[in-house]
This record gives sequence, C-alpha cells and structure tokens, in this order.
Amino acid sequence: MKTKIALITGGSRGLGKNMALHLAENGHDVIITYHTNKEAAFEVVATIEKLGLKAAALQLNVNQISSLNQFIVDVTTVLKEKWHTATFDFLINNAGVGATIPYLDATEADFDRLMNIHFKSVYFLTQKALPIMNDNGRIINISSGTTRFCNPGYSIYASMKGAIETFTRYVAKEVGPRGITANVIAPGPIETDFNNAAIRSNSQLKERLSTMTALGRVGEANDIGGIVAFLCSNEGYWINGQRIEASGGISL
Repeated sequence: MKTKIALITGGSRGLGKNMALHLAENGHDVIITYHTNKEAAFEVVATIEKLGLKAAALQLNVNQISSLNQFIVDVTTVLKEKWHTATFDFLINNAGVGATIPYLDATEADFDRLMNIHFKSVYFLTQKALPIMNDNGRIINISSGTTRFCNPGYSIYASMKGAIETFTRYVAKEVGPRGITANVIAPGPIETDFNNAAIRSNSQLKERLSTMTALGRVGEANDIGGIVAFLCSNEGYWINGQRIEASGGISL
C-alpha cells in the first residue's frame, strides 16, 4: 500500500505534534509547520524518521495571509525533493493561538489577528492546497468546545471557530465529487501549553474544568491525535461534514 502524506499546520508541539506522531504510527509520512520553534519541529521530524518514515518541517506564520502562496511553493518543492511527487493526501489545519480577551476589552487588532490565524488562513490555505491534494484525501479542521458552551473571554476565538465549522460543511459539499472528506474536531479543555499553558499552570481552573467533564478530567494531547489518525484511515472515510466534539463529555 502506498504511503500517504499528511500536512499539519502547527505541528511542533501540543496537539499538532501528537497528531503527527499518531499519523506516523499509522504508517503515514508527515509535513509539519512551525512558526518560531524550529528546533522543536525538527525534533518531531527526527522522531518520525526513527519510525522509518519520511517527514519534513516548514516555517509558516498563519497570521500573514500574504505568505500562503509562497508556502504552497515550499510545500511543492519539498514534495518533489523528498517524495518525488507533486501531491499530498491529508490537510490538517491545526495552527492557532489562545487568547482570553473579555468582550468589553476586545480591540479591532485582536479581532483581525485571531481572524487571520483561526479563520482566514484556514479558508485560503485550504483553497490553495486543494490543487495539490490527491483525490480521496482528507481535510480536518480544528475548532473548539467553546462554540457549543460559553467561556468568558473567548468571544473572538469562539466566533472564528464557529466560522470554521460552517466553512467545513461547505468544503465537504464542494470537494465531495473528488472523494475528499472534510470534518471538524472540537476539543474541550486540553492540558498543553496552549494559551500560555492556562490550564496546566492553574490548578484551580484545571480542577473546575475536570468536575464539568463526565470523565472527570481535562483532556491531554494524546486524546486528540488518535481521532485525527482515525479520520485519515480507511475506516474513517464515511464520516464527512461533521463536527466531532472530543471533550470527554463536558457540560452535558
């Protein structure tokens, strides 16, 4: 069976790193992106290569929409040089930042930055990537549990993620004739360094969120990576246009 290639934005740490490792464990090659932490990204690459698979890391700042055309050129170049191909199979739009901004304190600059990172870059990177994606591939976008339940300070963030959920359904409809599926994974609270490690560094917040979850704990990166790998497997093919909340059952 031909090895497939995944492109994961924001793959140097946290959820993206875990997704990359799960996909590699399932036998897929991986291209990850990083914003500033090149060393961590290449550590992920080295770990995947130790499994006998191929991997690469490319720099990408999803806040700079004007850089997306060059990024596609970079992806095309690495595909040609490392894989001797012009196409890849799975696009996982994971890159993002956290920001707790009370609504009355929100500025237009805050709004524009989070829109670029969490919505506009996903919208146009997906558009630009589709011509170099193979048929019968997968698009997976990352949303948030905060599109279903409200967390004060997340009005901008959750609004952009809500837009992603609508966008994903449209993508699923429009690329369906190519056999490409598009789905959203919406994690609940995850203990990573996201949003300045807000959960990890605040034991009271972690405890409060844990009590809100049916399984009695907050999530870990490893709770999400396997779901991505499943959606990219043959067994996950018939799931399409769906929002899959992976929160351990929070606020039920």
